[in-house]
Formats: sequence, structure tokens, C-alpha cells
Amino acid sequence: MSVLSQLLKKSSPQQGIILYYLFAIIVAFLLLNLPYVHKQGIDVNPIDTLFIAVSGISVTGLSPITIVDTYSTFGQIIILIILNIGGIGVMAIGTLLWVVMGKHIGIRERQLIMLDNNRDTMSGTVKLILEIVRTIIIIELIGALLLAFYFYRDNPDLKYALMQGIFVSVSATTNGGLDITGQSLIPYSKDYFVQTIVMFLIVLGSIGFPVLLELKAYIKNRVTNFRFSLFTRITTSTYLFLFVFGVIAILLLEHNHAFKGLSWHQSLFYALFQSSTTRSAGLQTIDVSHFSDATNIIMGLLMFIGSSPSSVGGGIRTTTFAILILFVINFNNTADKTGIKIFNREVHIMDVQRSFAVFTMASILTFVSMIIISATEQGKLTFLQVFFEVMSAFGTCGLTLGITSDINDITKIVLMVLMFIGRVGLISFIIMLAGRREPDKFSYPRERIQIG
Repeated sequence: MSVLSQLLKKSSPQQGIILYYLFAIIVAFLLLNLPYVHKQGIDVNPIDTLFIAVSGISVTGLSPITIVDTYSTFGQIIILIILNIGGIGVMAIGTLLWVVMGKHIGIRERQLIMLDNNRDTMSGTVKLILEIVRTIIIIELIGALLLAFYFYRDNPDLKYALMQGIFVSVSATTNGGLDITGQSLIPYSKDYFVQTIVMFLIVLGSIGFPVLLELKAYIKNRVTNFRFSLFTRITTSTYLFLFVFGVIAILLLEHNHAFKGLSWHQSLFYALFQSSTTRSAGLQTIDVSHFSDATNIIMGLLMFIGSSPSSVGGGIRTTTFAILILFVINFNNTADKTGIKIFNREVHIMDVQRSFAVFTMASILTFVSMIIISATEQGKLTFLQVFFEVMSAFGTCGLTLGITSDINDITKIVLMVLMFIGRVGLISFIIMLAGRREPDKFSYPRERIQIG
């Protein structure tokens, strides 16, 4: 711990966040190697254990092994703890522990909390974190109780019902994607009650903590003349657009393929669930390898976009996608320096620049990863399989075309790096690589160049 403290003192806030998440992965790895974590007679390759640790902290859900066949009840509880640490955020959990222990939270800690939650100000960060933790735990408890009660009706085994209900609720709310059925939610493919509850939990976890807190304030009428922020308006509208687009695309492309011969309501719920899970959840009610190539490409792109900022998910984030699209739509105006206007507000130029930086870095990162994986797997995987797995890892989603258990160690390392970067956020990662420079005290003459 003293070594970690020294590193944190010498590091920038962005480097500090990355160090905290690396430390969390090490702790998760050690927890998964405790006695009685594995079922009797089961040995797990260390790199697979590390993969599960990274997948849990990054709340991705990709796994080279089957959770239910590998881990005991104690091990599954450890995984639930890891999912919550990753989902709520390492700094949020740390803040909660600091408050419980009565530790003073200084400027340095507040900077890290601010960065981990994509905030622009340190004001009210501790109060915000405690509110987020309280909200997420309440959502998980309500979801767990509803699901456990429902599972108990079908199977009067209290231990099974409770464990299944809690695991599904935590996995859905944190968008962790791991399961203890061995088949994700495919056994509940015709159970619309379970699917509806899980979809609500996925949305609540991935829509963004600020959105939930603003909605909570609006319902309680705590603020006079309440007005939703521009962030909430862009986030919810973009989230809804991507969800509806995904549903329509899956229905149209699979109408005469995977959904052929199914009833309209079963097809609709398959499309609804798979569209919602591409935000970052990774749970599935149908084997996505049964989908057409076109559908899987669209799902890959949706995973690349990912969930909202300050949520449990990864990817470039919904707001980045929205700003890029708005920039293209308003290109003539932005060229005249009038900026991007939406909801009677103008988007700050810094946010536009950050969006392009995130998109560019994400595109390069995923492209290079696909090249490395394709080269190391030596033709064992198709391009679509590589593309889908890379997008799933970067978007911390966890959907797979069934290849995760067959990939080599180099591919696992590449996917772990993608999962890690997807969770800590590309802004922190870019700043860590580039560092912060002092602003220039002079400027050069400007000159136009030909574009396009």
C-alpha cells in the first residue's frame, strides 16, 4: 500500500484513476484465488482467472470459462462483489469506505472522484457518490427481490431462487453480463416478465447516474423551477434513438432468418432484449451466433457506441456519438463558428474536440486490436468473429459469437486491455498518454488546407 501511495502522489489525477483500477484488478485476481472459490477438483489457468478479474472490474462479461461450472457459491459471491466494485466505480467504493472509516477526503481524492465520474467540478462530489451508491444498491435490491420471488414460484428452492435473483439483478444493473445459468438468459427466452425486469435494470445501470439523480430530484420536486440539464436531454434522446434503431434493425434483418416461424411477440421481445443488451449489458435471450452477419455488424457498432457517460458501461459513449452526428448535421453552421445548437443550448467547443479525440482514438485502438488478433489467431477466426469480440470488449458489453473459450493467450491480453480502457474511459487514457502541456504563449499565422 505504501508503494501505491507513493505512485499516486507522483501521478496525475488521470494516472491515479488508472492505478486505482489496476489495483482493483489485482485485488479481484487475489480474491478469485482464495480457498473454496472454485468447485472441488477444478483448476483454472491463471490467465483465465485474470481475464475474469478484468472482465468483472470492467463489468464486461466476456469469460473463457463457465461461471456455474467453475465457481462455488462462495466464488459466485466474490464475483458479485467484483461486479459491484466495477459497476459502481472504484472511486465510489473507495469514497464509501473512507466515509465509513471517518477518513478525511482531501482535494486529491475529490479530483479522482471527479474524473472517475466525468464531472467538471469537485463541488458536491462526495455527496454525489453516496447518492449514486445508495441509488444503485436500492435498484439491485428491488430487482433481486422481484426476480427471487418469481424464481421461487417456479422452483421452490430458496437458496437457488435467492442466488439466481441476486446474481441476475446485480449482473443486469451493473451491466456485468456474467451469469450462473451457463446459458445467460436463454432459459428465460419465453419468459417476458424476467426479460422486462432485466431490461429495466440494464437501462437504469447504463443510462447514466446523473440522469437517475436528476429524475429522482424531479420526482421529489426538491428543486424549484426544475429543468433537466443538456446532458440528460442529449443522453436520454440518444439512448432512446439507439434502442429503437436496434430493435427495428434486428426485426427487419432477422424476420426471415433467426425469427422465421416465431410469433410476433416472441420476435419483438428478442429484438427488444438484444437491442437493450448492446448498450453494455452482454446478457442474451438468444444465441447471437444464430443472427445474420448484417445483424451482428450492427450490434457490433452499437456496442462500439456503448452506454452513457458516468454509467456502468463503456464504449465511446452515447454523448460522443450524439455530438459527432450533430456536428455533421450542423456542419455549415459550425464552419461559420456558430457552434452546435440543440435544445436551445450551444455545445461547448471543448466537448466537440473531446468527442472527435475519443472517436479517433477508439477507432485506431479497435482497428489495431483486430489486426493483432487476426494475425495471432492465424486464420482460426473469421473477420466478423474478431470484429464482434473486439467491439464487445471495448464496449464492455460481453456478447460473443462463442469464441472466447477458444482464443489464445495473446488475444486474451488484447481483449483485457480493451476492457480495461473501455471502463476507465478514453479521456483519462488519452490524457495519461499525452500528458498535460502548458498553453503556448504565442501563436503562428493560420493557413487553410484542402479537405475532402
